[in-house]
Amino acid sequence: MSKVSMIANAVQRSLGTMFPGYFSGTTKRNHYADFGYPEAISFDMFWQMYQRTGYGKAAVERYVGKTWEDLPSLQTDEKTREMNKVEQALFDRFRDLRAWPKIVEADRRSLVGKYSAIILRLADGQGMDKPVGRVNGLDGLIEIIPAWEGQLTISDWYSDINDENYGKPKMFQFNEQGVGSDNKQKVRNFNVHPDRVIVWSNDGTVHADNFLSAGFNDLISIEKIIGAGGEGFWKNAKAGLFLEIDKEANIEAMAKAMQVSPGELAEAMDDQVNDFQTGIDAYLLMQGMTAKNQQITLPSPEHFILAPVQSFAASVSMPTKILTGMQSGERASSEDQEDWEKTISSRRDRETVPNIMELVNRLVQFRVLPEEDWSIDWPELGEASPAEKIARADKMADINVKHMNAGGAAPVFDGNEVREAAGYEPVEGVDDIEDDTDTGPPDSEEDDDQ
Repeated sequence: MSKVSMIANAVQRSLGTMFPGYFSGTTKRNHYADFGYPEAISFDMFWQMYQRTGYGKAAVERYVGKTWEDLPSLQTDEKTREMNKVEQALFDRFRDLRAWPKIVEADRRSLVGKYSAIILRLADGQGMDKPVGRVNGLDGLIEIIPAWEGQLTISDWYSDINDENYGKPKMFQFNEQGVGSDNKQKVRNFNVHPDRVIVWSNDGTVHADNFLSAGFNDLISIEKIIGAGGEGFWKNAKAGLFLEIDKEANIEAMAKAMQVSPGELAEAMDDQVNDFQTGIDAYLLMQGMTAKNQQITLPSPEHFILAPVQSFAASVSMPTKILTGMQSGERASSEDQEDWEKTISSRRDRETVPNIMELVNRLVQFRVLPEEDWSIDWPELGEASPAEKIARADKMADINVKHMNAGGAAPVFDGNEVREAAGYEPVEGVDDIEDDTDTGPPDSEEDDDQ
């Protein structure tokens, strides 16, 4: 190789070092390293992001709050809203165990990790690490324990490819102190057989995608912008001083004036500046020095924070105004509300309802619940309030009256349609709503005689 070629290669390697990714022969840039993003994200990092950032917390809570806007009810008969004895017994037992709040908590925790779980404590005479034995009725359900991913880990897997459970957890390990370990009262630690665990995730497995993963880098960017803005504001408010010493300054004369030795002058000046800033001294003794305020100029953070906020909102399929609330003074549009309700309705159908039914099926399997055709009755999102339903029924009745007064042969809405609009069950034999007002001419006596 010629000397010229060697020099050219050396220059190219130098440029590649200074500007990686822009010159041939160099490797692709690592954007995660460039922008300070982690290449791998653990559950603890997701949990901290949920616990310590407003947007991470808001996204999870908005999803959970809207999904569980109303509590569902489990029923065996879809034809009536009245609870039968079996449904009433289940309702009472769930109320005593605070089952629905714990199920909601499991759903919340599933949005922070890849999965969460519901652990069933049953009166079956077996240890938690054993398959479930016989359970007699609802009293056999002792407790429902919601668990974070960080509390419930897989200690053993089915590894035989010929086993029908191949690739599934064979044993779980529950450690109550695995998350938020500063709470010393969380002392439960035991192995759990899969029979007693309902995995709660968007696909029913422990391998689900994490809800916050796509927007995790955006949350870091938001945290940096908020932190930098707060730090800059604090430093400007603190208004620190720095001293500029003139080259002609007489250090010995200044030390003598402050009644300290030249070696103690720096410490004495530091004490004087601190006393000045705290309001103890009203003056600074400076000979050959100039005191200046330290000022930090920061651009307005809202211009920079909007992009990661919008990107994070997109990552969780949530309108930005729903995520941020009304911080900007504007309410979410009706289109945003409708789109948001469709997103949550879809989540209910694809994720939440299957998870609830897995719990129900497991309770039926263990004879906690009787074998019935169980289903879920859950009010539709965006359903009108009772007052709105009554107002709608009142308008329908008013339309009927006006229609009949205008000569209509029959009312526009029958009685059961009005009842359903008001939120009541239809009733058999209800006549059409008619107007009894006779608007025609009175019958003559001749007509009566005829």
